[in-house]
Amino acid sequence: MKNRFVLWVLATVFGTMTSWAGTLSLNWSTDKEPVSYRPGETMTFKVQLVEDDKPLAGMVLKWSRTGDDQQTAKGEDTSSETQPVTITTSIGKPGFVHIEVSVFNKDGSPVKDAKNKNLKFEGGAGVEPSKLEGYPEPADFDAFWQTQKGRLTKVPLKASLTEVASKNPNFKVFDVKVDCAGGKPVSGYLSIPKDAKAKSLGGQVSYRGYGVTGADQEFQNGMIVLQINAHGIENGRSPEYYQALRDGELKRYAYNNSQNAKPETCYFNGMMLRVMRALEFVKSRPEWNGKTLVASGGSQGGLQAITAAALDHDVTKCNAFKPWCCDLGGIKLERLRGLRPDYTDGLGYYDTANMGKRIQCETFITAGLGDYICAPSGVAVLFNNVKGPKTIEYMQGSTHGYNPPHPKTQKATCK
Repeated sequence: MKNRFVLWVLATVFGTMTSWAGTLSLNWSTDKEPVSYRPGETMTFKVQLVEDDKPLAGMVLKWSRTGDDQQTAKGEDTSSETQPVTITTSIGKPGFVHIEVSVFNKDGSPVKDAKNKNLKFEGGAGVEPSKLEGYPEPADFDAFWQTQKGRLTKVPLKASLTEVASKNPNFKVFDVKVDCAGGKPVSGYLSIPKDAKAKSLGGQVSYRGYGVTGADQEFQNGMIVLQINAHGIENGRSPEYYQALRDGELKRYAYNNSQNAKPETCYFNGMMLRVMRALEFVKSRPEWNGKTLVASGGSQGGLQAITAAALDHDVTKCNAFKPWCCDLGGIKLERLRGLRPDYTDGLGYYDTANMGKRIQCETFITAGLGDYICAPSGVAVLFNNVKGPKTIEYMQGSTHGYNPPHPKTQKATCK
């Protein structure tokens, strides 16, 4: 509805330009809440370039449209002091469209933001995401994971803890290594409030996004927190140590198609064994209250958190922020793929959307409407598959690595 324009102004990217006295930004709106359209219904996007909140004329705005219908479109217009640039599109089936707008000077050079990146908006809108269904899962999915759990039971839950300097004086911190199947140990930092009594604390395992780094220290009052790195490598080492791994054995890990052909040889296999063993370790701590167990992470960490909740039903809450590898086979259904490994039959056993069918606990998920590393269609399929109480929050103007300062969101909740 047109009167929603003021309510849906989305100040997305800000950049102070040396050639301008004020701050340039893009104000955005859609004529409806962006994840509420019907098949074939016209979606109307409006964008206005402003300087210190005053419309600025004479700049070139170039836009592109892609979508889960495989249709594309491009256009450009000139900013005006009186009228926003209007973009209209539609999609005829459940799915999402992705809109990107960039700002250019009159000489054709891109306008830069404060971080010297192109000033632009990335967002979109969706049609009936609750009706999206994923690519079929492997027939022996549950049997495979029972076998993997059996591998874990053959490795005693043996841990070594080395106390390290804490970044928070109210907590003790330990560098932890826990024996695990798969060739690498669980490796992370465990934080425990000082003077914690037996069975007095909830537990949380936090998982990290894609990359090659050690774990970081993480603190929550009333909680044991174990943050693990994704690879079972050392924590707290020099930058050179991690760079050597990035350039060597962990270069483009998880993207090897021949490894991914079979679930037993996927890089994710060892990672998910460590996901489960980390939960087992936290549950073994004398301070754990036996009640609260949280799995949390973003991107690849979201993939791991979803896996944790799917495979260990002691998890009571799962937080997955823009989770990775959702509905990997969606590209076979002509959806935009995002940035992720090529689909193989082996990867189907690690697909976040398939894991979602096994989740019974409270789950909170976020999706960026401009995020095409973890495309919103795949995240929607994951949300649809979760069996327990769940909430998804779609964020307009949000890409994988960026959230607007005050993002406009649209939520869906099922109890």
